[in-house]
Amino acid sequence: MQPGAAAAMEPAPGPQEKYQLITRNLQEVLGEEKLMSILKERELKIYWGTATTGKPHVAYFVPMSKIADFLKAGCEVTILFADLHAYLDNMKAPWELLELRTRYYEQVIKAMLESIGVPLEKLRFVRGTDYQLSKEYTLDVYRLSSVVTQHDAKKAGAEVVKQVEHPLLSGLLYPGLQALDEEYLKVDAQFGGVDQRKIFTFAEKYLPSLGYAKRVHLMNPMVPGLTGSKMSSSEEDSKIDLLDRKEDVKKKLKKAFCEPGNVENNGVLSFIKHVLFPLKSEFVVLREEKWGGNKTYTAYEALEKDFAEQVVHPGDLKNSVEVALNKLLDPIREKFNCPELKKLSSAAYPTPSKAKPGEKGTKNSEPEDVIPSRLDIRVGKVISVEKHPDADSLYVEKIDVGEAEPRTVVSGLVHFVPKEQLQDRLVVLLCNLKPQKMRGVESQGMVLCASSVGEPRQVEPLDPPAGCCAGERVYVEGYEGGEPDEELKPKKKVFEKLQADFCISEDCVAQWKQRNFLTKLGTVSCKSLRGGSIS
Repeated sequence: MQPGAAAAMEPAPGPQEKYQLITRNLQEVLGEEKLMSILKERELKIYWGTATTGKPHVAYFVPMSKIADFLKAGCEVTILFADLHAYLDNMKAPWELLELRTRYYEQVIKAMLESIGVPLEKLRFVRGTDYQLSKEYTLDVYRLSSVVTQHDAKKAGAEVVKQVEHPLLSGLLYPGLQALDEEYLKVDAQFGGVDQRKIFTFAEKYLPSLGYAKRVHLMNPMVPGLTGSKMSSSEEDSKIDLLDRKEDVKKKLKKAFCEPGNVENNGVLSFIKHVLFPLKSEFVVLREEKWGGNKTYTAYEALEKDFAEQVVHPGDLKNSVEVALNKLLDPIREKFNCPELKKLSSAAYPTPSKAKPGEKGTKNSEPEDVIPSRLDIRVGKVISVEKHPDADSLYVEKIDVGEAEPRTVVSGLVHFVPKEQLQDRLVVLLCNLKPQKMRGVESQGMVLCASSVGEPRQVEPLDPPAGCCAGERVYVEGYEGGEPDEELKPKKKVFEKLQADFCISEDCVAQWKQRNFLTKLGTVSCKSLRGGSIS
């Protein structure tokens, strides 16, 4: 018997097996009955689209591993490089860089697929501008705009389109174009993250009004980044770039949030579950003999159970992921080591240069947007509290904000909050102020507190929602997607300008211009100081 004969004789998967492959590890499926009825008749036609904006990072292996599942299930898969969408989304990809970034995405996505063993010849690759500028598509955009309300268009893009204080009309077009793509790519289903859900339900509502069929929608969970929040191109510490050096991978994994026994919002465990297990059907935890030696897991649930029970140490888990991840990244690094692709990478993502006098970015240019997303506000856990050695009114706290080492923070809370009430509590910390010495001790952040109006003055630290983890991002409603400044420049007074509109609502919720402070678990609040200020 020839070596490939046994594989050739294996029966093709039936509809139920295909359904299991297609839907495994997904968070939600809209149109399950339709999906099964198609599978009983023929192969499913499905597409996954990616806007060519920031550099793809290792979280892109999550949809790549699902694409591998789709191919195993016999699906006809199209990958859309949504170049026009990248421009429409608040110009995340400048027009002059659009072609370069699309070429970069094509090269890097194909390299990722090859690194996990996906045969490229079974896939169809399409650019949005290949068909989105046609007469027929443009007419359908106008037809759709005549039936879609502004409210529905804005709501559909809320989780995906960058939210800014003065939104552009292009952001309202984005969901409609994504809906029309389903018809023009001639597919049965669209696959994406659960953050796309509002666009998917928008498509289900409005495509039939143009006489087009409602499609099936498959949604991946949002995989936590290394800091415990969503892995994002715009949040440097949350992600590992596909071209990061091995030493950078080690450094970022070392800083990753991976609390002993905590399986919630654990980006390291999530990467194993959604990428490494589906690809290899097993995961090996590497450890020294004195700690029990290597252990092979053939079911993710067993690994999660052992981690929750602290049988597996975070350090061993990170080291094992580092080894497995570098095996995936090595072929990509090798491919991009050639002069042509190095040149493409630097041209598509040029390093920002300092503006020369008289150019854009100097004092004569337009003022910068002073918006809440420029603040790096995080949930912190107070590890220790001591009185300042040289100031009776100051505490010196060590606060964990999800970094390798806790931050030292000096707070003037001695007369307002007893030491024992601060110890081990969760607080809200502004992390990108310029560090400054307070009576000889450098403070690396500010604990945000509610203050009463009038005398006697009362102060209460803001409370994150129960269940939050140290390092989780705190954002203002409507400004979830912005990138904080690396460090706020004191002369520009960004914090001071924003703080002028900070307040506590009548429900004790922290707000900026009547928009709530949020984490992914809910609102930030204080105990009792209704109508107070925040400082």
